Amino acid sequence: MTRTSIYDDSEIEAARQLAADAKTLMQLRQSQAILIPALTGASLETTAAILGLSRDRACVLRRQFRASGGQGLDAQEQRGGRRRELMSEQDEIKFLTPWSEKAQGGGVLVVPPIHAALEHAVGHKVPKSTVYRLLARHGWRKIAPDTRHPNVDVGAQELFKKTLPGRLPKQ
Repeated sequence: MTRTSIYDDSEIEAARQLAADAKTLMQLRQSQAILIPALTGASLETTAAILGLSRDRACVLRRQFRASGGQGLDAQEQRGGRRRELMSEQDEIKFLTPWSEKAQGGGVLVVPPIHAALEHAVGHKVPKSTVYRLLARHGWRKIAPDTRHPNVDVGAQELFKKTLPGRLPKQ
């Protein structure tokens, strides 16, 4: 036997008002998740079937309606955002500023020092992938080094190429 929900008159009136003033489909469904069982005595499963949702989603809608104090939540207020961020975007920019200055000066940046500084800044260990995602989020990309060493002696290489075949035995 299913448990029957108890609704007070103020909650039903708030749901009616939300249904009349709903600007989004989510707000309308939240009000209906309250009104259908309150007015008809329908079970949660029946309410979910009427709304075209899963039983769990109908329960979540009712819980959100009650948590908002009968105002109903908009879908944009519920989803998205960086919920598990280590730093705000402004803090990330401030953290990357010294590294950015070093890169502007032509220095080569490697991840381990940035990783160590990030762990020190947040106060606990973080995976290296977090550093890579941080750098990607701020538009940093991996630039492969040149194929030649900056101190290469091209003349010595050419001379070596010219004299090499005489040293090797023929096959």
